Amino acid sequence: MSDNEVVVTRKGQTTIPVRFRAKYGMQKGARLVVVDTGDGVAFKKAVTISELAGTGASHGTPEKMKRLLDKMREEV
Repeated sequence: MSDNEVVVTRKGQTTIPVRFRAKYGMQKGARLVVVDTGDGVAFKKAVTISELAGTGASHGTPEKMKRLLDKMREEV
């Protein structure tokens, strides 16, 4: 098995290698977004509220930000 290869358990779980977790700041409890690339899947670190703080309107409308905040509140 290569360094970039992982095993999927019968429950659909896998382990992200430590070097990738460290490189992308994925700590225990981190939320990931699964992206369908067309020929597989990719995991991206989800945006947190603290990462959005002070980012301004260039990232979305106030309505979009409110929807995102409401969604995050529901998850908590």
